[in-house]
Amino acid sequence: MHGPVVLMILSLAGVAVALWVPGWSDLLLLAGPCAVAAAYLLLRALRRPPPPGKRIILDGSNIMHWTDGQPDLRPVRDVLRTLRARGIAPSIVFDANAGYKLEGKYKNDTALARSLGIPRDRVMVVPRGTTADEVILRAARDLNVPIISNDRFRDWHDAHPEVTRQGRLVRGGYRKGTLWLALPEDDPHRQPHR
Repeated sequence: MHGPVVLMILSLAGVAVALWVPGWSDLLLLAGPCAVAAAYLLLRALRRPPPPGKRIILDGSNIMHWTDGQPDLRPVRDVLRTLRARGIAPSIVFDANAGYKLEGKYKNDTALARSLGIPRDRVMVVPRGTTADEVILRAARDLNVPIISNDRFRDWHDAHPEVTRQGRLVRGGYRKGTLWLALPEDDPHRQPHR
């Protein structure tokens, strides 16, 4: 990412020289397109997904009950903000009834993504009749990533024994109004939840 930043600085310096130093206006023909290209490369570098070790699955339907047991997207937004600040790319899975619990009507992937202010490809509302737990556990297994949820998935231990491994389940909640997450790097001695 240093390359696009350096190119952007040099290009903008060239544009500034071309605009303010008499006789150097031809430099704008080179510096202008370079600045545009640098901006493109910088945006592309910023949008690039983090490495696989920096991904995580969120049990959206569980997290949305973290404040006082009532469905609310605020806890999900707080978790997203915390993870983004750490460079972690979350994907969120919701039960089919999440929209009904939140607003009394069905909300699909696009609607929930819009409500959360994240790209639609980062949100999944499972189809009616599908168990979100199964989708969450299968995705976590396939991607080899942790899950943020206070659900211990006990009914799924036989089909998904990896859920009992240390670091697979990340618990969280609020203490005195402040979000806490037991991310593996925060507590290396944390025991697996059984």
